[in-house]
Amino acid sequence: MTDLPAVRGRLTPNRDLSDLTWLRVGGPADYLFQPADLEDLQSFLRDLPAGVDVFPMGVGSNLIVRDGGLRAVVIRLGRGFNTIEVEGDTVTAGAAALDAHVARKSAEAGVDLTFLRTIPGSIGGAVRMNAGCYGSYVADVFVSVQVVLRDGSLKTLTADDLNFQYRQTDLPEGAVLVSATLRGPEGDPDALATRMEEQLRKRDESQPTKERSAGSTFRNPAGFSSTGKADDVMDLKAWKVIDNAGLRGATLGGAQMSVKHSNFMINAGGATAADLEGLGENVRKKVYADSGIWLEWEIMRVGDPERS
Repeated sequence: MTDLPAVRGRLTPNRDLSDLTWLRVGGPADYLFQPADLEDLQSFLRDLPAGVDVFPMGVGSNLIVRDGGLRAVVIRLGRGFNTIEVEGDTVTAGAAALDAHVARKSAEAGVDLTFLRTIPGSIGGAVRMNAGCYGSYVADVFVSVQVVLRDGSLKTLTADDLNFQYRQTDLPEGAVLVSATLRGPEGDPDALATRMEEQLRKRDESQPTKERSAGSTFRNPAGFSSTGKADDVMDLKAWKVIDNAGLRGATLGGAQMSVKHSNFMINAGGATAADLEGLGENVRKKVYADSGIWLEWEIMRVGDPERS
């Protein structure tokens, strides 16, 4: 790779990414850049040759990095990008702030962002994927985000710019999201805390939270999240069509569709990225054969299948 700009943060060549993903699989990135601060990130992107690809990475909670790794500079935000500030009903969080931390700190200040409590990952990823559960989505509480564009400029984007849809947004190519501003309804801190405890209990009862997973594997075909309510329609939930096809517990190598929740793929031990992606594709084909529904991946898959 061509010479890269000088940085004040950490720039590591040929950095294995497997320990940075929840599934613990994947090959190396050409470089991993952990900027010292906003200015470091801006100057790096400004001076980076235009032909070098950039991949912003959160905490790896919803990601498969293929075994051959990534021919790119992976940018991972850390300290300096994880602050959480609450003013009135408005919460501004750095992109690296964990969703659970944002939910808790907001609740303590009487702002209801409790749906974020059980969503794995960081706020940057939550905005990018329009994360949601219990019938609430980031789009419902969204005010704006700040991003650093590929030319190093800092820009504020609104909901109109992002075009929120189910599990996706239109972030500019190569843009690195650095902070998000959200606005939630008011609530009693004690009542919000109780609600989050109940949400965690329900999650732990129904999901393999002790296993190496990446959250939901596939999007719900109906195009909306579970509400958690008794009258929730289950017909077109991903787990239901996987169950109907007899694929709960299905395996390939070290990969498995969880017995506890069939839309959660887990690394049951020694899985490769190829095992995990291959199992997912097998599930997609068999569900289609059974129901005529093509499941869409919710887990992002990136990189080369094999090292060149």
